[in-house]
Amino acid sequence: MPYYRRVGEIPRKRHQIFRDEQGNLIFEELMGKEGFAAESSLLYHMRPPTAIVEVESVTGDLEEQLHTNAPLLPRHFKTGLLSGKGGDANLDRRVLLGNDEIKVGFVSSDTPSVLYRNALGDECLFVVRGEGQIQSVFGSLEIKSGDYVLIPASTTFKVVPTGSGYLDLLTVEAKGHIEFPKRYLTARGQFLESAPLCERDLVGPELPLVLEGEDVDVYVKHRGGITRYFYSSHPFDVVGWDGCLYPFVFSIYDFEPIVKRFHAPPPVHQVFEGNGFVVCSFLPRPYDFDPTAVPAPYSHANVDSDEVLFYYKGDFMSRRGSGIEEGSISLHPAGFIHGPQPGSVEASLEAKGTEEVAVMIDTFNPLRIGDAAYLIEDSGYPWSWSKRHGLSDR
Repeated sequence: MPYYRRVGEIPRKRHQIFRDEQGNLIFEELMGKEGFAAESSLLYHMRPPTAIVEVESVTGDLEEQLHTNAPLLPRHFKTGLLSGKGGDANLDRRVLLGNDEIKVGFVSSDTPSVLYRNALGDECLFVVRGEGQIQSVFGSLEIKSGDYVLIPASTTFKVVPTGSGYLDLLTVEAKGHIEFPKRYLTARGQFLESAPLCERDLVGPELPLVLEGEDVDVYVKHRGGITRYFYSSHPFDVVGWDGCLYPFVFSIYDFEPIVKRFHAPPPVHQVFEGNGFVVCSFLPRPYDFDPTAVPAPYSHANVDSDEVLFYYKGDFMSRRGSGIEEGSISLHPAGFIHGPQPGSVEASLEAKGTEEVAVMIDTFNPLRIGDAAYLIEDSGYPWSWSKRHGLSDR
């Protein structure tokens, strides 16, 4: 998953001689998951995609400074303080939270990024603000506020802001792949009628992207750090491709919320899953409709997971008065009991619905905290349930 697509010109059969109108041989490239045992795509290049002319190591240490959450505390980070800083959407990401399976970051970009390839795993970019393009070997994707962008591992791509302001992205980097939950799919990979999204909601590249250039550099993130390759020709020279592996866009607003008579737990909001984590989407929806239902969520302890919530848009009723605002990230770690702000349960009893839009990331191993997160932390947040303040920044 996702489903099969065909873009541009390709030969009738796979691994068949294919030439352009001038008789030049077209070069085939297979991109596949799990070796040859899972989804793949075949791309057809005008020039060999292997021709490097120079290489250099950019960094030998990929491990960002991440710190154990000790003492174990709930945290609140204000990403609005990072907005408008500018930079490269691929190289200037600020890692806020992470473990060995996932890195969650933020970047505010105002210039086209470098060509980039993440060989460690898939990436999920959530567009917080602005407009832009994801240009890749598969073609171009237009992106806007509220879009998820899924980029398969080892895809060569760049991020190009196209609006008048900054392009702000919440970044999720997986160690491995990011998939749709299996419970949404048939045995052969089609979305079920009961799933909260369908194939029509996924937007993939529609045309090839062919660019010229010599000695074009591509930054590749891998287990040993970052390597900078210089290619004899531009990697965006694909005249056609087909398969089930490619970047795509999915708008958070195309997720269909599930409503129950009484409160439904967060798994009903799940949209993606990865190795050791899930991603959920909270959308405006009617509240639980039984006359005796309590609309506000109950207090809960995440026994097996750390819970990260990015507050994107709307009115965050359950945390009103805690300092949470648009652009906030809360971290509620395993072992900490958390829940609605005092007074929220009572205030929700007459409410008919919620207007909040948020992205939740639950991880099944503890998250560590990046240096950049401490710089934007609301140090009083742990005491917001009891109105006590004064926690130090570290």
